[in-house]
Amino acid sequence: MTATAHPASSTTPPRRSGFRPDIQGLRAIAVLLVVLFHSGVEVLSGGYVGVDVFFVISGFLITTHLLESLEREGRIRFGAFYAKRARRILPASLLVAALTVVAAWIWMSPLLLESVVKDAIATALYVPNYRFALEDTDYLAEATPSAFQHYWSLGIEEQFYLFWPAVLALVFWLCRRSERRVMVAVAVLTAASFLACVLWMDISQPWTFFSLPTRAWELGVGGLVAMLLRSGAKWLSSPRTGLLAWAGLAALLVIALVFDEGTPFPGWTAALPVLATAALIIGGAAPGRMHATAVLGLAPMQFVGAISYSLYLVHWPLQVIPQAAAFSDEPLPLGVRLLLGAAAVPLAWLLFRLVERPAISWTRLREARLRWTGALAAAASIALIAVSGGVHLAATQQSLATPQSVAAEEAGPHPEGTEIVPANLEPSLDEAENDNPAVYASGCHRSQSETDPGGCQVGENEDAPLVFLFGDSHAASWYPALEKLAEDGTIRLDSNTKSSCYSLDIAQLDEGVPYTSCEQWRDGLFERIDAEQPDLVILANYNNPELPLEGGNDDLADRWQEGLSSTLSQIDGPEVAVMKDVPDQQRTPRLCLSQHVDDARRCAVPLEDAFVEELVQAEDAALEGTAAHRVDLTDRLCNEENCPVIIGNTLVYRDGHHLTETFSRDLSEPLWEQLEPLVG
Repeated sequence: MTATAHPASSTTPPRRSGFRPDIQGLRAIAVLLVVLFHSGVEVLSGGYVGVDVFFVISGFLITTHLLESLEREGRIRFGAFYAKRARRILPASLLVAALTVVAAWIWMSPLLLESVVKDAIATALYVPNYRFALEDTDYLAEATPSAFQHYWSLGIEEQFYLFWPAVLALVFWLCRRSERRVMVAVAVLTAASFLACVLWMDISQPWTFFSLPTRAWELGVGGLVAMLLRSGAKWLSSPRTGLLAWAGLAALLVIALVFDEGTPFPGWTAALPVLATAALIIGGAAPGRMHATAVLGLAPMQFVGAISYSLYLVHWPLQVIPQAAAFSDEPLPLGVRLLLGAAAVPLAWLLFRLVERPAISWTRLREARLRWTGALAAAASIALIAVSGGVHLAATQQSLATPQSVAAEEAGPHPEGTEIVPANLEPSLDEAENDNPAVYASGCHRSQSETDPGGCQVGENEDAPLVFLFGDSHAASWYPALEKLAEDGTIRLDSNTKSSCYSLDIAQLDEGVPYTSCEQWRDGLFERIDAEQPDLVILANYNNPELPLEGGNDDLADRWQEGLSSTLSQIDGPEVAVMKDVPDQQRTPRLCLSQHVDDARRCAVPLEDAFVEELVQAEDAALEGTAAHRVDLTDRLCNEENCPVIIGNTLVYRDGHHLTETFSRDLSEPLWEQLEPLVG
């Protein structure tokens, strides 16, 4: 199918495209920002904007190509366009995707493979961005990211390439083939997409980040730059216009240094790297030597720019799969990540030389009928789906436990831990992630946005002491143990927990902005405690050494101590117990256990690494000289060497630092032994 148009008329001949070393160098800037950001280079905290640079470049080049086709032939050859895009994009991307699935099968936990397979299939169908949107993925803060997460941007571009030729052809027809009118129409479409991006941020950040309608404006800006450069405007031919390139380059580097994971993104902030890139492209087309080609045209920049697509494809699995193989929720050490980032360069060069360039220049395929390219593209996608299905089948046949069962064991002191993953493990490894306290399902555990300080009450014995539970999700981990005590009539429980909101009186951040809803909830709870005067208030918090605080957390231990002291001073009357935090396993035990069913002790954290000692000491210091009490169940969670992840036939942790609901209930009696003297 083709669309016809008469060549555009202009008093000045349109500028024709050709190889531009400044754009090749700009590709290098974009991919290096992304790779260094993903490799943990903290100074480039906004390196993720490299993807936005790619969007503008793609919109510019594709629109230039389509406009020249309309000028030269009076039509767009849709079949030829799509075939060329397929040869350019698909061979390298689908090969890397297939190899990623195989690598995940070899090195990743079988518990993760179902998600890997779904991501691979979404990639094969060219919609990975919408899978991540449906999963509410936070691209900038995801602790255990998908090995295919970087394919979201390819999904955006592939979908844009699918619609843009038809949109441009239709606009040309509606605008009577006037490029000036087309530019106005494209500007309106681009502005509408940008407006949707800004407004939708308040509704759903993941959908704003991953969907084509809210990101198309970035490629649209590239298209507008292409039209501007074809307009023949006099100021474009001035050598001084080249200064725009230097301004754009400086702005882009400042943005990469200033933006971080807390910057609301995309939204209006994405306009800054987009406009900087537009300035670079416009300035780079100016005559003379005032533009930035002197830097962007250097040989190393040209080399990296040439392999930028392949480098983008291979760098991310190299970061994610080793992290998953270490069963860690957190990124690997900086040195390791930098080595993996460096290793991506030679691998990208091989992919570029052996796959990317040969596929583009394959003479037989270029000269064959267009349907052959389509058939091969479909076959490659089907092959990726088949590989993914085979890996999924193999994963489902892998055992997540030994055939041996073990006896249940009471939560006694200094547990040695079970050496194997028993057949009667409770909860099982594939169910552990959802073994949560009942407060989550009931809605009693407050989300980040909620401020209602009203608690949830359990227990009908009016003569039993009233106990308030107060804290974040680690406090919620103690709910099952306290709930059992309430059900038995030992206490009356009033549960008050909120996600990532500490009972410490401390100024926290949430997604880069002040966590005001936490302060409101906490203040409301202080008022409830003062009004109801419970017999005991239990404070429990996650000892997070990377807790985001207003003003930074360089003095975290001091502020932690001050925050706890402030909280204790605001609770007047009731007894107060401060729980020592549970051991931090520093990786996800169920993932480790799935790979070591015969040697569960390999997955236990050493005792000396299980606690953040500076925060434990800060809490102890805050308790000195007060009437508050320390409650410590470490002896029921750890022995003298390590902190086991399986005790008897019970799995202790549902993730790296939260107790399973099952094990928490087992701790009800040991917990009561320490609480009873406080309410007696």
